[in-house]
Amino acid sequence: MPTWSQALAKPAEEFPLKPLPILSGEIPDGLRGTLYRNGPGRLERGSQKVGHWFDGDGAILAIHLREAGAEATYRYVQTEGYQKEAEANEFLYPNYGMTVPGPFWKTWGKDVKNAANTSVLALPDKLLALWEGGNPHALDLDDLATKGLDNLDNLSEKQSFSAHPKIDHKTANIYNFGVSLGAKVTLHLYQSDTTGKVIKKSDYPLDGLRIVHDFVLAGSYIIFFVPPIRVKLLPAALGLASLSEAMEWKPELGTEILIFDRDSLSFISKAKADPWFQWHYSNGCVNQEGNILVEFVRYPDFSTNQNLKEVATGKTKTPVKGTLWEVEIEPKTATVIRQEQLLDRGSDFPIVPSHQTGQKWRYTYLSVHRDNADLSQEILGAIARYDRQLKKITVADMGENRYPSEPIFVPNIPNSEQGWVLTVVYDGNNHSSELRIYDSEALESSPLCRLGLPNVIPIGFHGTWKQG
Repeated sequence: MPTWSQALAKPAEEFPLKPLPILSGEIPDGLRGTLYRNGPGRLERGSQKVGHWFDGDGAILAIHLREAGAEATYRYVQTEGYQKEAEANEFLYPNYGMTVPGPFWKTWGKDVKNAANTSVLALPDKLLALWEGGNPHALDLDDLATKGLDNLDNLSEKQSFSAHPKIDHKTANIYNFGVSLGAKVTLHLYQSDTTGKVIKKSDYPLDGLRIVHDFVLAGSYIIFFVPPIRVKLLPAALGLASLSEAMEWKPELGTEILIFDRDSLSFISKAKADPWFQWHYSNGCVNQEGNILVEFVRYPDFSTNQNLKEVATGKTKTPVKGTLWEVEIEPKTATVIRQEQLLDRGSDFPIVPSHQTGQKWRYTYLSVHRDNADLSQEILGAIARYDRQLKKITVADMGENRYPSEPIFVPNIPNSEQGWVLTVVYDGNNHSSELRIYDSEALESSPLCRLGLPNVIPIGFHGTWKQG
């Protein structure tokens, strides 16, 4: 079994707020606040295994960096599904990649479990644990106690609030979306204020159930790339297949590009492009010609889903390679007028400095494969910064058997492009986890500080920084 699999081999153990030892270096002056991270902490229940990495119960890590030192806590989100399954010691609900174990009628008619396992949104008075199939869960910002489901004052029980909200730095408004299945499939667009309250909504009908994981903000536009995937609803509805198993890759349909106005949330245009798949965008902006630039990690097909399913087993065999791309789009017609691969290196989890969301930017941070990695066996094993101006990549390679999480950039002064890069690392050489803090201008150098964590933190998905 590959070394990274040991981080997922057993359900993660929670721990209360504990001080963290400094393993090397020191916490930089000025770096004060909290790093929050989310990901599946439990991939089994009793003797049963999940069907896909996306099915694991969400667990949140909070690392508080304060004047007095660092402390951290790690807790499962106490969703209704988590509590009932813990009591029964077996899986009771279908999920993205699994049906309920046993006869198919045990799944039929049951709602998919809200796993609260994908990302986090830090608001002034609460932390939201996000999952794209339902309402978020609210947690305490300090000790991560679960407060319960949160409809943000304006969402119905069936409306989802997806896992990749975008914050416009100029207005502080929060933008997000959700997809719901009723008499028709609907794409919901949301605008929220700084407290998270949804203050504006709009709906757009979709042709069939689609997989829409993320979106991008670019100037005054909201853009979706909808990949050519269709879900066979009957097998999923009858409990004969999970959502993941019911998805079909149909490249002949092409990628659909949808463009909306950011302020009114109204539809502007749509068009078809070449078939591709993407999980995540890094950013977008409007160039001098008035066209939209979108940067994202692009896969040639949907085999990435099979690879991520295999991650949950601890051993992958399907090779996949996502690479960093840029497309230029004419907004009135949604037509792609240019597309370019920026990096030919396996990567994902791209981010930019949060204050540059939707605006022109220079640096993209992302997780990448190590040099000469076996793409069928290894997961992303390094982090990097791509300089769009110089077309240069700088890599922080942790060494063999060490696996960093998505890099999080924190400016050293407000609105700066310089600062620190934070990543939680699983060290398979001694089966431990730690926080590493890098100088953003010297990623290739040793970290400025390493902080030891009490327990192993399973490799997860997304995080955020809240300034203290």
